[in-house]
Amino acid sequence: MTETTAEQLLEARRARIQKHTGRPLRAPAVPEADEPLTERQHEYLLEEAQELYWNDLEWENITEEERMEGGPVPELTFPGVLAFVRGLLLTEVPSDSPVGPSPRPQVVEAFLRFLSGRIVELRAAAHGEVGEEGDRAALELRMTEGLLDRVLMTFHGIQTEDVGPLGDE
Repeated sequence: MTETTAEQLLEARRARIQKHTGRPLRAPAVPEADEPLTERQHEYLLEEAQELYWNDLEWENITEEERMEGGPVPELTFPGVLAFVRGLLLTEVPSDSPVGPSPRPQVVEAFLRFLSGRIVELRAAAHGEVGEEGDRAALELRMTEGLLDRVLMTFHGIQTEDVGPLGDE
């Protein structure tokens, strides 16, 4: 079944990862924050994640640095995005840190919805366009699908070795 909405796609990806791990996915713990995240702060952090996505994607399209025989590797194609996501989920800091951790899983969840929406758009473009535009959409689709899986795994605290290959099923 092809998912038609971003929400359906996101839930299908979660179910696929859960099936591969053989255990329920855990949601990140959200400790009591000293100051709750305002709507403006949430929007800012989400926009930063999206901007990193667009920058990393464009850099890859220009340089083709990380293209490999088996397809793009999210850790190499989207290093900025993945570092930012890990930072948003950080729950421990060194003991000499002047500030404590301030995880923002709600921002990562919103970014996951953004990525799912992009995949829905890219699927339509990859299947509807011909020539160079269709090829670019298909490549961006593969890269974004890999990124979505990697962000989901980070969000749910799953290591790559716990899942194995997540090829299309």
